[in-house]
Amino acid sequence: MSSTILHKVEFLTALGERVRALRARRGLTRKTLAAAAEVSERHLANLEYGTGNASILILQQVANSLQCSLAELVGDLTTANPEWLMIREQLAHADEATLRRIRIAIGDVLGDTAGQNRSQRIALIGLRGAGKSTLGQRLADDLGFPFVELNRDIEKLAGCGVHEIQALYGLNGYRRYERRALEAVNESHPQAVIAIPGGLVSDTATFSLLLSTCSTVWLKAEPEDHMQRVIAQGDMRPMSASKEAMDDLRQILKGRNAFYSKADVTINTSAQSLEPTFELLKTQVNQFLSQAA
Repeated sequence: MSSTILHKVEFLTALGERVRALRARRGLTRKTLAAAAEVSERHLANLEYGTGNASILILQQVANSLQCSLAELVGDLTTANPEWLMIREQLAHADEATLRRIRIAIGDVLGDTAGQNRSQRIALIGLRGAGKSTLGQRLADDLGFPFVELNRDIEKLAGCGVHEIQALYGLNGYRRYERRALEAVNESHPQAVIAIPGGLVSDTATFSLLLSTCSTVWLKAEPEDHMQRVIAQGDMRPMSASKEAMDDLRQILKGRNAFYSKADVTINTSAQSLEPTFELLKTQVNQFLSQAA
C-alpha cells in the first residue's frame, strides 16, 4: 500500500472515530443522527467505520447535527491563528492534572467571578438513573438548601416540556435553554443542590461554566443499574429493544465518562445501597462546605 493511500485510510479511520465519539457524547443513536443529518443510516455507518469517503457537504450536515464545527469534526480546531497554534503546542504533552490546573487558571485570567460561592452550590452530574433526584433531594433537606432540578427550570424558561423544546427548537435550541437555566440558578442561588441533566456535558462551554461555578459530584452507576432504575421510574421504552438500548447506553457512557470524570468527586451508586451512598455523599459535601467556612 502506498504512503498516500495509507494516509487516506488513516484519515478516514480517525474521522470515523471522531464521529462516533461525538455522537456518543451527545447521546444520539446512529439512526437519530442519520435522520437529523438527512443521510442514510448505511452512509453514516460507512463514515463511522472509515469505509466511506463522504463529500464535504455531507460532513457539514453531520457536523451541524452534532453541534460542532467542521474543523472539530476533521480534527483541525486549533489552527485558527498563531496564538492557538502556540498554545496547542505547549499543551500537547501535558497530562490531565496539568490541563485541569491550566483550565482553572484560564478562568482566573479571564476574570471569572461566578465561582465565588462554588463550594456551596452542589451539582450532581451523571446519566439518568444514577440517583441524582433521590440523593439530591435528601441532601438538600439535610443541608437546608433549596433543591433544583435543572430540567424543571429549563421547562419553565421555555414554557413547555423537554421533549417539546427539542421538537420545536431542536437539540441546539434545548442547549441554549440549558445554558440560560444554569446561569439563572447561579445568579439566584448562592446555596443549592442541583440535579444536572445528563447531556449537559455535551456542550463544553456550559459544562465549563458548571465546573467553575459549582462543586460537582459524579454519581456513577453500572449500565445495568441505569437501565433498571429508568424502567423502575415507569419508562418502559428501553424494553422495546433492550439489547439495542443497552448497547446505546454503553456507548453514551463511554462517550461521556471522560467529561463526567472532571467532577470534583466521584461516587459509585452501584457499589452499595442507598443509605451508605448518602452517607458518602454527605461526607464529601461537608468537605466542600468546610472550604467556604
